[in-house]
Amino acid sequence: MKQLLNRLTHHEILSKAEAKQALINISEGKANHSQIASFLTVYMMRSITIEELAGFRDALLELAVPINLSGYNPIDLCGTGGDGKNTFNISTLASFITAGAGVNVTKHGNYSVSSVSGSSNVLENLGVKFSNDQAFLETCLEKAGICVLHAPLFHPAMKFVAPVRKDLAVKTFFNMLGPIVNPVKPSNQVVGVFSLELARIYSYLYQHTDTNFRIVHALDGYDEVSLTGDTKIVGNQINTVLTPEDFNAEKIKAEEIYGGETIPEAVKLFQKILNNEGSKAQNQVVCANAALAISTAKKISIAEALSQAEESLKSGKALEKLKILQKLSA
Repeated sequence: MKQLLNRLTHHEILSKAEAKQALINISEGKANHSQIASFLTVYMMRSITIEELAGFRDALLELAVPINLSGYNPIDLCGTGGDGKNTFNISTLASFITAGAGVNVTKHGNYSVSSVSGSSNVLENLGVKFSNDQAFLETCLEKAGICVLHAPLFHPAMKFVAPVRKDLAVKTFFNMLGPIVNPVKPSNQVVGVFSLELARIYSYLYQHTDTNFRIVHALDGYDEVSLTGDTKIVGNQINTVLTPEDFNAEKIKAEEIYGGETIPEAVKLFQKILNNEGSKAQNQVVCANAALAISTAKKISIAEALSQAEESLKSGKALEKLKILQKLSA
C-alpha cells in the first residue's frame, strides 16, 4: 500500500487491474487505518477515472456474498448520496411505491455516512430485518415484492473501510460505488448521481452490461428527481432532460423536500409520507421517482407509470409492502 500511495501522491492513475487489486488488498487487511484514509483522500482531491471506478466495482462484486434473485426480474432504486442536500429518504419511499405497483425491488442500501439518515437507518428503526439469507430474501420478494440488501452483510470486504468512512464523514468514492455494486446485479436499475461527470462515467460503465438502466441527476445537484428543477436522464438509447411538468408537477422549493436533523425525524417523516399524509410536494417527489422506476421496469410511458405510482401510494399498497416486511422480520 505504501508504494501505491507514493504513486497516487505523484498524480499517477491506476489501471483497472491495479485498482481492483488495491481494493482486494484493503479487504484482506493489508492496509492500516491511516493508509486507507489517505487512499480515500486522494480521490477527494482529484477525479476518479472510468478504469479506476470499474476496477473498484469489480473487486467488490467479486468479493460480495453471492445471491441470485434474477428470476424475479428486479429493479433497484439507489442514489450515490453525497449531494449535500439532506433530503428525506426519497428513493427508499419510492422503492415501496414501486413494489406496490407490482414491480419486484431489491433495495440496496446502507447506513448514512454524509447525510442525516440512510435507507438502512430508517428501515432498521422501522423493524425491518437485515439478512443475506437467500431463502429469506426470496420470501420477502414473493410476499412483499421487495427485499432489503443491507450492504455490509453482502460486502464483508468493507469492514476495514467502514470505520474510516465513518470517521471522515464526507463523500468518498465509495458513494460512487454504492449503486453499482448491488450483489444481486439486478436486471433493472435506476441510479441517482451527484454530478454530471459521474453520470457520464456511469453511462459508460452500464453500456458495457446487460442492465436496463436509467441514470438520474437533477441539474441543480440532487442525486434523484427532485422536482426543484430539470432532471437529466441517461439510459439505454435514452439521453434527455425531464421537467417537473413531465411528472405532472410544478417546480417545488428545496425546503419542501428537506429531511430533518435526526434519524427519529427521518423515520417519522418516512411513516407520514407512506401513510399518504405527506405534503403535496413530498408526495409528488416520491411518486416521480417511483414512476421513473416503474417506467423503466415495465417499459411504459412516464405518464402511465406516474398514474400507477400515485395509485400505489394513495391506495395503501405501498404501505402494505412495508407492513409485510415488518411481519416477516418479527
